Amino acid sequence: MNIKQLARKNIQALTPYQSARRIGGSGDIWLNANEFPHAPFYQLNTQTLNRYPQPQPHALLAAYARYAGVNEEQIIATRGADEAIELLIRTFCEPNEDAVLYCPPTYGMYGVSAETFGIERRIVPLKENWQLDIPAVKIALPEVKLVYVCSPNNPTGNLINPDDLRELLAMTEQRALVIVDEAYIEFCPEHTLTSWLNTYPNLVILRTLSKAFALAGLRCGFALAQSDIIQMLLKTIAPYPIPMPVADIAEQALSADNRAVLQKNITEIVENRQWFAHALPICECVDKVFDSNTNWLLVSFHNAENVFQKLSEAGIVVRNQSAQPGLDNCLRITIGTLEECQKTLAVLCAMNTMGTAI
Repeated sequence: MNIKQLARKNIQALTPYQSARRIGGSGDIWLNANEFPHAPFYQLNTQTLNRYPQPQPHALLAAYARYAGVNEEQIIATRGADEAIELLIRTFCEPNEDAVLYCPPTYGMYGVSAETFGIERRIVPLKENWQLDIPAVKIALPEVKLVYVCSPNNPTGNLINPDDLRELLAMTEQRALVIVDEAYIEFCPEHTLTSWLNTYPNLVILRTLSKAFALAGLRCGFALAQSDIIQMLLKTIAPYPIPMPVADIAEQALSADNRAVLQKNITEIVENRQWFAHALPICECVDKVFDSNTNWLLVSFHNAENVFQKLSEAGIVVRNQSAQPGLDNCLRITIGTLEECQKTLAVLCAMNTMGTAI
């Protein structure tokens, strides 16, 4: 029996998203998935695991509403932001009729999720400065229901110009939703668009506890939008998407005491990032270090493939972004502890321009 022939044709042809864990690697310094370097410690308070959880745990929504400065009716909790990406497609896109639009280089799951559901993908590359090409987006908008924008953008690390976002929201009013992925907004919270939610009825914001909250293994995310959008998403989400242990730990992470710890951790990462960004240009193999509003640095090398291999041999796992449009010879390096940054710098500074040993 040929199982492949039973699968939908678009799935047979699908190239799955290459997550950090799917790609794998070996080493003791993991700087490839934008994870926080320290594991937090929580103990479960809820032990009634014989019962189904609430479909949308009230205490969790209340806690996140206080944190994000929105109303509970404007939030849906999901299994990471990835579920929200797919949930929006399942809810708002008609197969063989509608399209989604996104602007690479950016997060790969926007395209993979659309392809999985048989939805046309409209791809409008970012400009050379990694900002939206608004005229090109406008041309591509017919039949588009969802526009995905990542800000700060992964993997480039830059914020998207707010004036461009306002123009995008205006040109899509009454015809499409604009989904702004704020997975890394804790590293530049003053740039969040949450205050825009009551102004723009077609704005959706994605959030996660995976990055700054150091809870990547918890798989807890949120979509923020006006209540009518949330109500539509509640029609299509799985019956019990947030397990009790997930809600329990997430509520603890959002408490006042642990939010103080969050701020301390963010300060540590930002300081390490600034030190690393300042130190990297002394390495002969480094071509350019790009500015970042996140917990990683995008670095251009003279020969990224050689550098990637040498780092791997030294037990340092980073993410090669060279296959992304406009990112030839670029590696994305997550900011770890200061010691991890120092070890990575030492390996890089021991390489010549071509990424081989000096």
